[in-house]
Amino acid sequence: MFREARAGDFEHILRLYRQLQPHDPVLSDGSDAAVFQQILDSPALRLFVLERDGAIVATAYLNVIPNLTRAASPYAVIENVVVDESRRGTGLGKQIMAGTLQAAWDAGCYKAMLQTGSSQPATHAFYRACGFTADAKTAYLARPS
Repeated sequence: MFREARAGDFEHILRLYRQLQPHDPVLSDGSDAAVFQQILDSPALRLFVLERDGAIVATAYLNVIPNLTRAASPYAVIENVVVDESRRGTGLGKQIMAGTLQAAWDAGCYKAMLQTGSSQPATHAFYRACGFTADAKTAYLARPS
């Protein structure tokens, strides 16, 4: 089942995020739970999960950003797409991406963007199979010094 995340999904989503970013620190001050609640409370931020047999097996994060160009149509940024490592290659990634993209289109977004830090050809093939193209825009990234 594709659905929006709920408060009780916090630990399950963190488990998936640890697969995505295994070197991220484990926070013990509750700031991660506060951010999770902030995401759940914001109508422009949508965190989705894919559930199978009672377990959360995939997640994707959709940011709908208001915009003054393109007839004031919003655009979407998709982040933190994760399928449980034990279930990769089974079509679950395409399912969560299809639901996430549909939510962007339903919100009136004129485009959806994502970036990947992966250099794996399979990752790029996956995003192309989901309808993304790498030749329409050039992405740049800045980080604090």
